This record gives sequence, structure tokens and C-alpha cells, in this order.
Amino acid sequence: MQFPPGMVAVAVLCGLVATAAAALSAVEARRHSGPHRQPYALLAGASGVALVTLLLGVGVALTTAGHDGHAPGRSTGWAGVVSIGTAVGGLLLSAGLLRLPGVAAPAAATARLALDGLVMAAALWFVGWVLFSEPTRLLGDATPAACVPILLATISAALTAGLALIVAFRAPPPRGRAAWLGAGATAVTCGGLGVATGLCQAGPTVALAGAGVLAAGLVAVAWAARRLDAAVQPAHDLIRRDGAYAFVPMFAMAASAMYHLLQDGRFDALGIVAGSVEGFALVTRQYLTLHDVRGYARRLAEREAHFRELAHTDQLTGLANRRGLLQALHRCAGAGTPCVLLGLDLDGFKHVNDMRGHDVGDAVLAEVGERLRANLRPGDVAARLGGDEFAVLMHGQPAEADRVAERLLGVLGCAYEQPEGPVFLSVSIGVAGWAGEPDVELLQRHADLALRYAKQRGKNRIERYDAAYDQLLRRRTTVEHELRGAIERDELRLAFQPVASLPSVRPVGAEALLRWRHPVLGNVGPDEFIPLAEECGMIAKLGAWVLHQACHQLSRWLADGHDVWVSVNVSPRELHAPEYVVQVAEALRAHHVPPQRLVLEVTEHAVATDLDELIRRLTALRATGVRIALDDFGAGYSSLGQLRRLPIDILKIDHGLVAEHEPVRPVGRDGPAFAPMVDIVMRLGHQLGLEVIAEGVTTPTELAAVVAAGCRFGQGALFGWGVPAEHLEAMLEAATSPGARPAPAPAAPAPAGPPAASPRRLPRLPAQRPSEQGSAQVEWGP
Repeated sequence: MQFPPGMVAVAVLCGLVATAAAALSAVEARRHSGPHRQPYALLAGASGVALVTLLLGVGVALTTAGHDGHAPGRSTGWAGVVSIGTAVGGLLLSAGLLRLPGVAAPAAATARLALDGLVMAAALWFVGWVLFSEPTRLLGDATPAACVPILLATISAALTAGLALIVAFRAPPPRGRAAWLGAGATAVTCGGLGVATGLCQAGPTVALAGAGVLAAGLVAVAWAARRLDAAVQPAHDLIRRDGAYAFVPMFAMAASAMYHLLQDGRFDALGIVAGSVEGFALVTRQYLTLHDVRGYARRLAEREAHFRELAHTDQLTGLANRRGLLQALHRCAGAGTPCVLLGLDLDGFKHVNDMRGHDVGDAVLAEVGERLRANLRPGDVAARLGGDEFAVLMHGQPAEADRVAERLLGVLGCAYEQPEGPVFLSVSIGVAGWAGEPDVELLQRHADLALRYAKQRGKNRIERYDAAYDQLLRRRTTVEHELRGAIERDELRLAFQPVASLPSVRPVGAEALLRWRHPVLGNVGPDEFIPLAEECGMIAKLGAWVLHQACHQLSRWLADGHDVWVSVNVSPRELHAPEYVVQVAEALRAHHVPPQRLVLEVTEHAVATDLDELIRRLTALRATGVRIALDDFGAGYSSLGQLRRLPIDILKIDHGLVAEHEPVRPVGRDGPAFAPMVDIVMRLGHQLGLEVIAEGVTTPTELAAVVAAGCRFGQGALFGWGVPAEHLEAMLEAATSPGARPAPAPAAPAPAGPPAASPRRLPRLPAQRPSEQGSAQVEWGP
């Protein structure tokens, strides 16, 4: 048996190349593990089957060539075996393409890609059948005659080529690796088809050429598979890109069929089968696409409903949010049914976040939501509007809503058990119903007004909307707006109320009271505009203006020879401002006022805040030389321990202690009746080295009682109301005129000096004329 040397060399070379490529594919398969190993194992298996097919086909081709020189070798049996091997290798290659990472993990995506490949394969097979069959016979006399054993190989080559085209076209750029892998897989099956064709009828030359193509395909597959982990990731576009994949194959088949008919060709069973496969594949593919689109639309509808619910739901509490409440309000208004809106606000919730942390605060809010849901009727809507503000929309009459509001007031006021300890809160509730025709915005506004009124009246209460709230709100808004320009418009004034020495009732100083007269609003009381100034942050500006005006008037009185001192009331906000000490020093320096002539008054309510911080601030102020007075003593905040710690010089007895009891007479001895509480405060003040002033003396009986208790200074309506500065100056002049009744002199006059000389004692001012110490105190109140 003799073999042509050239054929042997080609066969050996093809075998070696194919063997090396198959070995590389096997190594690549062993290198991967886990779920990504399967596609590489399929590619390695396909390479092994293709190698066996190549070796078998080449061996048979050389054997037939050795028996009959250059005569065409015919071995249809071996051609069928090679065709089956090519088909198996093609199926493994196709499966490997479909299972590559990122290609088609879901089963539905795999089915879509397989159908797309089948559509493309049917078109390729049909076009090839038209070109190589009668009457076209593209290669003329060299066109091989029909050989049934290679039919399976042609189908495998068409399927592999079609699937390779789909994977390569759908891969995102760059498509080089995907194209190489698809081209290699196509070359393997086409090479197997060439080997089978050579065995069937064309001879060893065609078989060896097919073997060369097959070996080259194996090399391409092995090379491309080394870096395909992220290179092949087809985009599964359900709508935009599928049309081209369906249109191009159908156009190719239609054009081929038209050309075949024009050439007087006939369609045999194979052509009809190819066309039928194309049609059924397209119909199935479009059915899957329609199914996917319907599922996508259904998921979109579900997500839309989910997000719509989220858009109307508070995530923390599970209640409706502001949008959800508005939606319910508009439904109620559209139906025309009577409903009541409750606005709820948790009192003191900010302290929970500040002291216990936001996690505890969120837990409390979630518990509030649970309690609201558990105590409402079916159909009622509870909503969290933001922060600690809630609302409840109830269907029905206002009387029933009042009962529910009372129940909620008690339920929400119960303790909220937390791991760090219980949290106690109260709630303020505002109730409003439709006012005539349903109006959503008006109903919300009325509920907000009722809620604000409930909080202003002390919180932990229920308030039903009243039309008077609108007037109060307009008045409040107008006052706040006009107050911002009151100083610039020169609308503020200081009125002075006399402070008298006792028992002579001679005016020795004055208490300055802040007054505001607006050209349109008229006289606005301090009890109305001072709280607004505290809320809107204007109290510091007002306090600075009062300080400078009081120091200016004091400097004029001192220049005129009046032996007086002035006290200025300080709000807690001013007192805790770091720059306030500097402001006081600058005011004294600007108006040339001795520091010991100025007294800064702190209300007893300020003691209820941070006591240590208050002591530090008062100590810094006393270091400037001014004196400190504790106003409204006895209103219920100060304790004896706090009084000992506070760096103060003066106690001002609250009017409630002066007028609380009828004067009593001393037991077992003669003497005037006295006020017992004033007597106790007097003794306490003297024991602590403090001077004491009785406020709010309004009747002769109260005057006699405080004098009997030993109080040396008094202030109140009995001695006069607030008057302009010039009127008080006239009273001071009259009190010090030669014809005036002399007042008892102080027990131990002492020159004016800094507080360090007598830190707890009211300094005795030098008597330039017959007068006694007085007080000019700047207060916010009437």
C-alpha cells in the first residue's frame, strides 16, 4: 500500500495541529471550576470528537487513495460515520456557545438564542441547497452529486454557523473574541462536512482540505476560549433587535426561492422541509417574544402598583404619607361624604431624638403608627406627614370624631417601652370638619390651625377649629412681620415705673417697661410680641436695644445728680449667647455708666434650664462689675440649694407671695400685721447676704404687711404705673426737693464699688442729696 507523500505530510500536520488544539481546550476546561466549567468542558468534548472524526476521515481517505491512485474514493459508510461525528461535535460546540458565561443563563434566553440560530441555519441551508442543486449547480461539473450520508453534516454546519452568527452579532463591542470562537466552531463543522464529502464522492484531496479547515477551527476555538469570561455577553433585546434577525433570513430565503423558480427549478422534499423549519422557528420565536413582552408588561404593571403604593406610604410606620392622605381627602371630597380631619403632633419628641438617639425615636414613631391603626375604624386613614406630625381622616360626624380624639389622646400618651427604659410623650390634637362645600386645602388649613392652637394653649389637649383662630393667626403673622422693623421705624419706647423705699414710699428709682405703639395696630402688649420675638429669633436684637436705651437714660440721670441704678431683664436666649458679656461691657463703656449702677435681672424660670451653664454665665457677667438680681422669686422653680449656688445679689419677691395670704399679727407680742411669706424670704435673703425687693404691691394692706416684714423696697401699682422718663424724673426731683419728707437713711452707707468688695450685698450709693437707693429695672412685661 503506497500513500502519496504530499497527502501524508498534510494529514500528519493536520493531525498534530488538531491534537495540540484539543489538548489546549482540555487544559482550559481543567483550569475552570464551579458553574463556569461546563461550557469549557463542552468545548473540550467537541474538540475531542472533532479530533477523532478528523483522524478517522483522514485515515480512510488515505487508505482509499492508496488502493486506487488518483481515482475518486468512494466510501459512503465511512462518510456517514464522519457525518455523525461532525454532527455530534457541532451539537457540543453549539451547546458550549450557549452555556458560555453571560450568554444565556436563563432557560428562556437559551431557547430564544437557539431559535434565532435555527432561523439563521434554515436560511443558510436553504440558500446553499438552491445554489448547489439543479438547475443552478454553482460549481458546474465540479458540483458534487447528492450524497445522503453527508446530509446530517450539512445540517450540523448550518446550525453551528447560524448560532455562531447570532452570538457574535449580539455580543457587545469588542466582538473579536466572540467572532473568533464562532468562526472556529463553524470551521470545525464545515471541515467535518468537507471530510465527509471527500469520503462520499469527491476524493482524498477534498477530504484533506476539510481536515485542514477542521484543524484550523480547533485552533481558533482553543485560542478564543482562553479569555472569554467577560468577552461574550449578548444583549437580549426583546423588541428593538429581533426584527433584523427575522427579516434578513426570510429575505434571503425568499430571494433564493424566487431565483430558483425563475431558473425553472423545482422544490423537493428537502427544500420544503427547510422552508417549513424556517417558518415554524420564526413563529415559535415570535411566540416566545410575545410571551416575554407580556410577562414584561405584567411585571411593569406590578412594579407600578408597588411603587404607587410606596409613593403613598410612609416606610417607617407603614401609614399613609402626605400624598396618600391627599388622595384620600380628594376621594372623600369627590364623594361628598362628611369627614373630619385630626391633626396630631407629639409633644417633646425632639428631646427623645436628642437624648435617646434617632433609633429610639424611630422605634417610638413606629409604635405610634401601630397604636393609630389599632384604634381606628375600618375605612379611616391614618397618615404620617413628616417628623412627629400625624393625621387621621375619619368618615362620619364630628361628635364621633371627638370620641376617637379623646381615645387617641389617652392611647398615645401611654409609655413607650424601649430597651433603655420607657419613653413618655403627650400629644396635641386639632380637629376640623368640612366648612360648607368640601375643600381639601381649607380642611387641612383648619386642622393645622386647631393643632397650633392646642400646642399654644399648653399641649396635651384637643382643640376644635374655630373661626377665631384665623383672626389670631393673621394677627400673629402681622405682629411678627411688623416687629422686624419696629426699631428702625422708632416705634419702641421705654416706660418707667417707680420703685419706692419703704415705709416712706418715696420714689428712688424706676423700672423700665418696654412698650410698642404701631401706627396701625395701636398699642401691642409685651405679652403678645415678646413670645413672638423669642420664637422668630428677634429677642437678642430687642434686648440689645433695651440695654442701650436703659444705659443712656441712666447716664442722663446720673449726670443730673440722681443717685439711682438700673436693672435690665435678660432673656435665657441672650444669657446663653457667648457675646452677651461683651455687649454689656460695650454698652457701659459707650454711655459712661459705672458697672455697679447696672443690675441684670434673670427670671426664676431661667433656673429651670442648665444650672451649671447658668452659673458660669452669671459669674462672667459679675466679673464685669454689674450686679445680678433673681426676678419672680417664689414662682416655683428655685430651690434653697440652687439659691445658695447662684451668684446673685438681689431677690425680687414675686407678687404671688405678697398677695397670697392675709397679713398675720405676731404671736405673744404687740406689733403690726405682716406677710408671712415675705417675712420668710426676707430672713432667707438676709441670711444669704441678699437685698430683697417686694414686687406687685397694690393695696395699703399689702404695703403695711411687707413693711412689717422688714422689706425696705417695694414696687407696684400702689406707687405708680409706668410713665415716660421725663415724668419719673419729675417725681425724683419732687422727692428730693427741700420741702419733701426726708426718708430714713440706709443703715450703713458704703461707697459704690465693684461687687468684689461686697459680693452678696446691694451696694450703698453715696448720698449726694437726701435720697435712698432705688431700682430702675428694664422688664419685658407690663
